[in-house]
Amino acid sequence: MPDLRPKLSICIATYNRAGFVAETLDSIVQQLTPEVELIVVDGASPDDTREVVGRMAVRCSALRYFREKENSGVDGDYDKAVGYAGGEYCWLMTDDDVLVPGALRRVLAALEGRPNLVVVNAEVRNVDLTAKLESPRLAIHADLTFGADQREEFFVRAANYLSFIGGVVIRRDAWLARDRASYYGTLFIHVGVIFQSPAIGNIKVIAQPLIMIRNGNAMWTPRGFEIWSFKWPALVWSFTDFSEAAKRSVCVREPWRGFKYLLFHRALGSYSMAEFRKYLVGIARGRTRIAAWAVARCPRGLANLAAVVYYGLFKRGSRIALYDVLRSRHAGATSRLAACVLGIRLR
Repeated sequence: MPDLRPKLSICIATYNRAGFVAETLDSIVQQLTPEVELIVVDGASPDDTREVVGRMAVRCSALRYFREKENSGVDGDYDKAVGYAGGEYCWLMTDDDVLVPGALRRVLAALEGRPNLVVVNAEVRNVDLTAKLESPRLAIHADLTFGADQREEFFVRAANYLSFIGGVVIRRDAWLARDRASYYGTLFIHVGVIFQSPAIGNIKVIAQPLIMIRNGNAMWTPRGFEIWSFKWPALVWSFTDFSEAAKRSVCVREPWRGFKYLLFHRALGSYSMAEFRKYLVGIARGRTRIAAWAVARCPRGLANLAAVVYYGLFKRGSRIALYDVLRSRHAGATSRLAACVLGIRLR
């Protein structure tokens, strides 16, 4: 008998995104084919998500909506979405980014070779998607393939990009066969699934950006210091099959030791005395502790101005960092004036 399962399930876990999820869904629904279904898991959003998705479901019979009684966190809700899915493959799409025209057709073509994993490239745009900040996000310009014996090369090339879950298309049976529970609470369950042992082989990486990432809109932005200082490094350094050099190329083990790193998070507003007391008092020593304290005490507006000047003079190509600093609530008139004097244009 023929296999009547969908070829692909696009799996979205959402929470409190009523203002964005309609645009995301619309970019997908316009491209759906009979071999694709759309799964939305709503982690008990208290906003209008139910109504927004419900209206889309009336238009699209391929959309299946699951509203949870309680929020299981991003890791748990994506795992549930894969569990609800009926497709041979699952695309773990985000709830506020959008597909470019033709993206779904390109991914379906990549699945014809029956890979275990497809990595879909993206471009980064500003919050209203009107200006490009980085394209492509994964710095490659031709499609790549990786076998299981190339797992460290793939890790080095792709791990940082894969902190963005929307680029992951994985065989559903491969996902379900691997350990997921150990990665609940990391915020990056997909990275744990991909890079745990045994190695995944037959990986395709699509160079063409097929997703527009809405930068600066992550639900966890207020927790940025905790996530990028501790959660992400802890996950990356937990993989025992990769060399220390490989893991160091993805991220340093203790990024909070860097003065410029702390100043950047102070400029964004994600690092203050509260974070110093909660995360660093017990582990920072000597000059590192003094520097961490001093940055935490630095006026936020002054830190923001310093970051604008630094990136504007020395890191002009870091458009995402500049955009984030200038979009911070701590970017006052002086920071905006400095950006103007330095000729920074991000729109």
